[in-house]
Amino acid sequence: MSEIKFGTDGWRAIVGKDFNKKNVELVSKAIGKYVFDNYGIYKPIILGYDPRNKAVEFSTQCAEVLSDLGFKVLYSDKVVPTPVLAFNAKYLDACAVMFTASHNPPEYLGIKFIPDYAGPATKEITDEIVSNIGQDFETGLKGKIITTDFSTAYFKKINELIDFEKIKTGLKNIHILFDGLYSASIGYFDKLLSMHDIKFDSIHMFHDKNFGGVMPEPKPQYMSEAIEYVKAHENYIAFANDGDADRFGVINENGEYVTPNEIMAILLMHLKQNKGYEGCFVKTVAGSLMLDIIAKKQGIDVIETPVGFKHVGEAMRKYNPIIAGEESGGLSIQGHIPEKDGILANLLILEAMSYESKSLTELQQGLNDFVGCAFINTRVDKRLDNFDEVKPTIEKFAQINDIAGMNIIKKDDKDGIKLYLEDNKTWILVRPSGTEPLLRIYIESDSQDKIDSIKLFVNT
Repeated sequence: MSEIKFGTDGWRAIVGKDFNKKNVELVSKAIGKYVFDNYGIYKPIILGYDPRNKAVEFSTQCAEVLSDLGFKVLYSDKVVPTPVLAFNAKYLDACAVMFTASHNPPEYLGIKFIPDYAGPATKEITDEIVSNIGQDFETGLKGKIITTDFSTAYFKKINELIDFEKIKTGLKNIHILFDGLYSASIGYFDKLLSMHDIKFDSIHMFHDKNFGGVMPEPKPQYMSEAIEYVKAHENYIAFANDGDADRFGVINENGEYVTPNEIMAILLMHLKQNKGYEGCFVKTVAGSLMLDIIAKKQGIDVIETPVGFKHVGEAMRKYNPIIAGEESGGLSIQGHIPEKDGILANLLILEAMSYESKSLTELQQGLNDFVGCAFINTRVDKRLDNFDEVKPTIEKFAQINDIAGMNIIKKDDKDGIKLYLEDNKTWILVRPSGTEPLLRIYIESDSQDKIDSIKLFVNT
């Protein structure tokens, strides 16, 4: 048996190697035992899959294993986004199993367990599942598999959260391009727009197990055709999602990528000012200082978590924030689920533009004016020789008292070490990758010169 580990968002491995029938059976039985031990045999289990290679075959195998153990399994009748399945876990009071590797390369597949609270499983839950692997488990009962359409309940919820009539009438002369990116959001984001007669153009609108030969991630390097389309047409913006549609990607009218930090900031202001949401704001330790400044000016408390949406989702369940998100492109809002929803994020941007009667570039400029400067973010990956070097290297950073000619005025160790510099506009976060001997070093400042000086320091 290969070593099976659940990381920040489930177990992932290469199809045909570690992701094989034997290991899928082991993990499926381990999940079944977890559900039985914690909820009982009558807890429904819902099951879905993204467009990846062998996702249908392996998810069908999992459904059969769980049914043979005695569970009622509701199995998706088509490709389904992770947020749609997660919402149905809450709606149906069920546990969910999603076959996806999210934004990982096409050769990967994964299994993500979603408890009935509809957010990422905590470490305690995944540790228990891993401890169940290889244990004998039988109930002597026979369950059943029911093919199910999970879209209806999700669409109803999104219609409650989003003012589609406002989008339809308030976008002025802005046009929409949806880059399907061959992902699970096809048939969901586009269908929601079509249901409300909101016109849009589209590209890459079919499911492809190889995602067009690129990474299934809505980043500029993988949205090049969408960027070219926007630049070639007047007053267009573009939207995309990753492979399982829990992350979002947005291109403004100039053909420029809008960072997730900017999206979160725009939506925080929109939900507070235009829709009257009340509460706190949840971000990770790697989120932009811009978000803290905006929250403070709006009288909103900030809850900061370690990096990873399982931490963000846990904070959502505890604090019920206006909005919660992470810098890698995942967010959710109050009244929804404690899980990333890239479809909702894209719709909220359209809603914010409509309420403000502004273009996306105008909303971005408004952020900079409100904050008083434009922040620059970058990340450096520092490879080490082995895992034994990770902790001592982080400890060395923790002992530093000045960088690039500026004193360090505060240190935060909730996730690696974060160093705040005396200009109150610059910080550096050093944290381990968790999967390889690598340090991920995040840097933010209001000056490219400061960024370059810190990068020089980091690389020496």
